[in-house]
Amino acid sequence: MLVTSKTLHCLLGLCAAAALASATRAQEDPDNLITASQQVDSGIALARHQISQADFPGAVATLERLMFVHPEAVPARLLYVSLLCRLDDRQGAELELGLLAGKPIADADWAEVGAACGAVSRPAAPRRKK
Repeated sequence: MLVTSKTLHCLLGLCAAAALASATRAQEDPDNLITASQQVDSGIALARHQISQADFPGAVATLERLMFVHPEAVPARLLYVSLLCRLDDRQGAELELGLLAGKPIADADWAEVGAACGAVSRPAAPRRKK
């Protein structure tokens, strides 16, 4: 099956829309909060929705649940770092960044951290095997 960039873009858009719909439903029904934060995409979408609604404690809790279940989820941890900076917890943000040493970080994810945290050192990139 040949997947074109247009098809891939449409699929990604559908996935994002589904994640946002799931986040909105979770926000409306508190019993779904934990369920929504069990998967990386829906958990990040829920946290972003909570941030957009200025529900920072809710977003922190969502991201902490998500990182407990998926400690390898780099985008979730980076969103958490940017949220900690917005909440003026620089020490917590630096601690979380230390956990990302050697992990690949997408430029877009790092840009969000930079916007929220200002001048903060990007963790070292993973070493390539020879």
